Amino acid sequence: MSDKAYEALVETLTARGIDVEQVKNRLKKQHIETPSWGYANSGTRFKAFAWPGAAVTTRQKLDDAAMVHKMTGITPTVAVHIPWDRPEDDDYNGMCQYAEAQGIRIGAVNPNVFQDDEYKLGSLGNPDPAVQEKALDHILECCEIMPKLKSSILSLWFADGTNYAGQDSLRARKRRFEAGLETVYKHLPPNSRMLIEYKFFEPAFYSTDIPDWGTAYAWALKLGPQAQVLVDLGHHAQGVNIEQIVAFLLDEGRLGGFHFNNRKYADDDLMVGSVNPYELFLIYNELVAAEQSEDEQVRQTAHNVAYMLDQCHNIEGKIAPMIYSVLNCQEAYAKALLVPRQALADAQQAGEVLAAHTILTDTFRLDVRPLLAQVRREMGVPEDPIAAYRASGYEEKIRRERGTAAASGGFQ
Repeated sequence: MSDKAYEALVETLTARGIDVEQVKNRLKKQHIETPSWGYANSGTRFKAFAWPGAAVTTRQKLDDAAMVHKMTGITPTVAVHIPWDRPEDDDYNGMCQYAEAQGIRIGAVNPNVFQDDEYKLGSLGNPDPAVQEKALDHILECCEIMPKLKSSILSLWFADGTNYAGQDSLRARKRRFEAGLETVYKHLPPNSRMLIEYKFFEPAFYSTDIPDWGTAYAWALKLGPQAQVLVDLGHHAQGVNIEQIVAFLLDEGRLGGFHFNNRKYADDDLMVGSVNPYELFLIYNELVAAEQSEDEQVRQTAHNVAYMLDQCHNIEGKIAPMIYSVLNCQEAYAKALLVPRQALADAQQAGEVLAAHTILTDTFRLDVRPLLAQVRREMGVPEDPIAAYRASGYEEKIRRERGTAAASGGFQ
């Protein structure tokens, strides 16, 4: 991007009353967490496609996450999945040190209570007390792992549900879950949070035990202030207004984090912003408005939101798509920061419907690439991260060294 393009954009924004230096400072503090599993082979229920160079060990996943951070400057943490990322001899201290040596840190810890055969009928919601106990023991183990990895977030997603009417008691499943989550909450490390994710269907198709944000919110209220809701952009029915959910949870102090991705039909786990970039902008618009709120609880909630990617890169590669998703989040955040808040508030208060709407749409149409290029130059990261990654030779290196593997493994 040319200096002239940046200077022209600065002139336009200044005329709108935007403090460009303040916007740049906030962009430099943006933080997107990438998922370890996103660097490994993955697929649909029909087929997992092996990708040359895909990470197999957790060390390789951490290496790839470090490369994304090197290219973007705003991805300093990586989420891990246990037991997928369990280290040999349970050396979590060594795992933590390895990540830090690569210039990144471990982020959220994600238990896995959906993959074993015993979980066919659910985990905490399973009618078998022995299976409930197995799932609970694993989640409590993850609570013990968190301090070892310097993690402050326990990210909970459950595949629990039923496929057929009459298969199980819906109220009994609710109570089993409440009892299990209450036990987990009591074992959370100090100054940590548990984020409760929801999903309205899949893999269960008749009922899902945590089907919507309202259920997750109700349980978070029952549990206490360390429990919040995690919003996955793919976990909603068609046409759901996700930004309204975000606004509600922000106002209640219960928005804990995101799993950013995009969808066309269901939980497609596509690159964030690839299908509906306007929706992504509108979500960030609510977040930025909350960051600037006069309400201290709302403001604190917004500043503590955990921004995480959760995507399934099946046919487009691994690392470059992760970089692209980060850039899409960066662009949406930049545009949200450029919304003239006072002008929008005035139009809303006056009932000027079209004026308020066009303030948002005009901001969304701004080309913020010159601004982001300048921010990256000042941060000392590549102006064009995708081009820089392709020129780095890293992709060729890992393809040559790792080959093509059909499975992903643990920390080695």
